[in-house]
Amino acid sequence: MQLSVIGCGYLGAVHAAAMASLGHTVVGIDVDVAKVAKLSAGETPFFEPGLDEILKAGIDSGRLSFSTDYAAIADADVHFIGVGTPQRRDAAGADMTYVDSAIAGILPHAKAGSLIVGKSTVPVGTAARLAEIVRPKGVRLVWNPEFLREGFAVKDTVDPDRLVYGVDGDTRDEDVATLDAVYASILERDTPRLVTDFATAELVKAAANSFLATKISFINAMAEIAEVTGANVTELADAIGHDERIGRKFLNAGIGFGGGCLPKDIRAFAARAEELGKGESVAFLKQVDEINLRRRERVVDLVVDSFDGQPYGRRVAVLGLAFKPDSDDIRDSPALDVAVRLKGLGAKVVSYDPQAMETARRAHPQLTYADSLDEALTGAETVVVATEWKQFKQLDATETAQKVERAVVIDGRNILDPDTWREAGWTYTGMGR
Repeated sequence: MQLSVIGCGYLGAVHAAAMASLGHTVVGIDVDVAKVAKLSAGETPFFEPGLDEILKAGIDSGRLSFSTDYAAIADADVHFIGVGTPQRRDAAGADMTYVDSAIAGILPHAKAGSLIVGKSTVPVGTAARLAEIVRPKGVRLVWNPEFLREGFAVKDTVDPDRLVYGVDGDTRDEDVATLDAVYASILERDTPRLVTDFATAELVKAAANSFLATKISFINAMAEIAEVTGANVTELADAIGHDERIGRKFLNAGIGFGGGCLPKDIRAFAARAEELGKGESVAFLKQVDEINLRRRERVVDLVVDSFDGQPYGRRVAVLGLAFKPDSDDIRDSPALDVAVRLKGLGAKVVSYDPQAMETARRAHPQLTYADSLDEALTGAETVVVATEWKQFKQLDATETAQKVERAVVIDGRNILDPDTWREAGWTYTGMGR
């Protein structure tokens, strides 16, 4: 099929390349000239495992192209919207500027009978509003939320755990048939497909992210209790995780969640609930957010305590800058936040991340960045493990102790074995352990 993808950031670029890999002809549209030039040359503007390969393959095959000109979408049968919905600068709600701009850009060039498919995470009620705008133009609208995990985005696009179609009742059958044609090769693998109304499809993403955020903050709240009682939150998570009603996933205590989705999505959901007069229904999300932010403060406090309250001028190695491993995304990153806070307290912070160095350097040039893991560790008086990269987990405690000035480690992700590190002479502190 002929497809367009509006917005070539994280979501849009992955979706465009993935759709081309399924055999469709795809044009990606973005207003960022430099980004379009880079993608057109087969270069990814961010790190995502597997994206390089399908991006280059799509371009080489002629099925994938990128442009800044909306006129390039004229032949497309389906237009995907994959633009960002960041938190508003003046409030907790989602900024819909980019979504509205995408609609405005599509309509003058979309042929009659074509379908606009929203993938961006939006406040409930957005699809119904936009449907009223596009309907007079002879264009249909559906909402098809994305459920991508950074680090696994390519797999989650071409082999998702479910597909959700939010459709207008008046054109339900036609819209479902069109999306089924787009996702034909995915549906052949018996991927679950749920057809809902607009509001339900919008709420699926908000509810899913809110649940995941709540689960993470719950175990971090338990870590706070564990820290004052002497309990071990990792063993606690193992024990309750055996209950199939609870499950072990997302029960890893640490310095909390970050990224471009969970933090802003739970805030936007709470703000929308307030607008709907049902703020009390999700009032707990404010506490979820507060617990999450407290864990960052806890790591900073532990570092300060390791210097008897005097961190000024002391060398701290912060291992990790991305909000999660297998990504260079530093949006609302707990790791980067910890580094910035410690720098603000006068510590000599030296940071290292396998992938996020350049993105972090552009955002925070005031920090000191090591060219290698060894450089970050050399002479450190306290080591903070802030992102759970595999190479940090695999550090040899004895060898690492020979590189640092003082063998003190704050395991902000609970990925090191406490006994092993203590036996190697380290003062080890985990999160709720």
